[in-house]
Amino acid sequence: MKGGTVQIIWHERKPVLTLDFHPLTATLATAGADFDIKFWSIKPSGTEKLPVVSYLSNLSYHSSAVNVIRFSSSGELLASGADGGDLIIWKLNSADTGQAWKVLKMLRSHLKDILDLQWSSDATYIISGSVDNCCIIWDVNKGTNLQTLDAHAHYVQGVAWDPLGKYASSLSSDRTCRIYMNKPHKSKGTEKINYVCQQVISKADKPLLKNSQETKIHLFHDETLPSFFRRLAWSPDGSFLVVPAGSHKTNTASETVNAAYIISRKDLSRPAILLPCTNKAVVAVRFCPIIFKLRGTNSLDSARVFNLPYRIIFAVATLNSLYIYDTESISPLAVLSGLHYAAITDITWSSDARYLALSSQDGFCSLVEFENDELGSPYSLSEAKVEEDSKSAVQTGNATVPTGNFSAVLSESKDMEIEAEAVDMVTGESGNIGTAITENLSTLTQDKPDNMVIEATGNVEGVIVDSRKNEAEEKTDDMVIEATGRIGAAELDRRKAEAEHKAAKQPWNLGTVSFGAQDKTKKQLANPDSDGKQTESREKTATLQSSLDSIKSGAEEKAQQQLSSSKSTPLSNKPARKRITPIAIDP
Repeated sequence: MKGGTVQIIWHERKPVLTLDFHPLTATLATAGADFDIKFWSIKPSGTEKLPVVSYLSNLSYHSSAVNVIRFSSSGELLASGADGGDLIIWKLNSADTGQAWKVLKMLRSHLKDILDLQWSSDATYIISGSVDNCCIIWDVNKGTNLQTLDAHAHYVQGVAWDPLGKYASSLSSDRTCRIYMNKPHKSKGTEKINYVCQQVISKADKPLLKNSQETKIHLFHDETLPSFFRRLAWSPDGSFLVVPAGSHKTNTASETVNAAYIISRKDLSRPAILLPCTNKAVVAVRFCPIIFKLRGTNSLDSARVFNLPYRIIFAVATLNSLYIYDTESISPLAVLSGLHYAAITDITWSSDARYLALSSQDGFCSLVEFENDELGSPYSLSEAKVEEDSKSAVQTGNATVPTGNFSAVLSESKDMEIEAEAVDMVTGESGNIGTAITENLSTLTQDKPDNMVIEATGNVEGVIVDSRKNEAEEKTDDMVIEATGRIGAAELDRRKAEAEHKAAKQPWNLGTVSFGAQDKTKKQLANPDSDGKQTESREKTATLQSSLDSIKSGAEEKAQQQLSSSKSTPLSNKPARKRITPIAIDP
């Protein structure tokens, strides 16, 4: 595994807000604040240190920032959602000079910016989420609005479609995740889809962890989260849903834990697993399109959490880092941190699982390349068809683990990027809530900000990845990639490396740093929440809105600094840092 930030001008040095791989080729589509959609060919790195990226073409039709692009499953259609509520369907047509994308339909029904969208598995429908607080389900063939889901009280920043076609989900800055069930009704002899809200996940009815004191705690960040994206995703087999933007406290005096939640298809009323992350919020989740065979090395704790005859791999992106998980282990396969100077906006996998790409508001994209069979051997679902009502992939009871202290683990994770500490995160179950012990093995050290390290443990092959040399004094992020798990195998002792960085970390300041496109300053306040705290909601929203004007200019300045140099300094080998032993939780 190797990768890093590709030093090219992606979108005129403006924020890159979204990206997606074509499902049949290695073509990468990107879009952002320059209003254009661009296509890039990705080729293996070979002797180079990064995959080779070449510009192919661009689509110019939108008149505002493009926030999300997604290919249909066949690759023949492309949907793009932008500021102002424009949703365009593009079709790939054959021409004398080759294939070209042409506008097929323009779907207009949203009143404000579209922040996320997703195709149904058969490419018949699209669900989109917008700043107008609504989700819309579209009939792609007819180009019509089939249903508007308007129950949210604030921006809808993420939507996801169950691959089995039964559920749709949405995540909003009103701190709720809504899951809708399709209950078709007949009209004039034809059956029409009809999605009805089945579950509203907002607060924990009982403590998620044994030592939690509160019985009513918010599970998600409010509208002050410094990102306009909360991209949730269903697993390819539909067995579980991973929801970002989690915010958990064990009690009123404890610190907030940024997390992603795993919700089992068997019980959609509450999270089954909590995946703690670092001191930045989770903004996006994306599943690898390929399912892999089991390696046969899963631990007892992992077996209690997932009960699948195959391995599913997924990536979880925070504002400044990326975690790669699989369902056969309790710790991340890899943790990538410090890749960008501004917030990560989107992530995507190539169809053959060889590349993983992420975009950022600093105007750059990063690529990770995996070797052949590094992630494992592909598994065919036809070998063991997953039935919708079969045993849930996430176990929600009967798990027993040793007693531990969750608060101690949380205290060790504080400011890990500044204090250069290795953190092991722990989660557990209470009642019928599933158990997971998630080790966050990301170690951020301080020394020269010119390098990025992939530090290997177990059977992981370590690789040193070059990164850009920073010329923005005292404004660099520490750059470390630490891989854990079983990716590859070779030369363990020789590959362990650690870089110590001595660059000051730039703090996030909502008063001066803003997130999103320039047009988002015009977004209106949401409706008051169910608790009647209208004044507080307006104040928080006003604070967020006041911070939005400078994102493009700030991101462009950082991009210019980032582009100024792409050289790196060789790393010296040093003994690996001693890890903190994870503490399990008694259910």
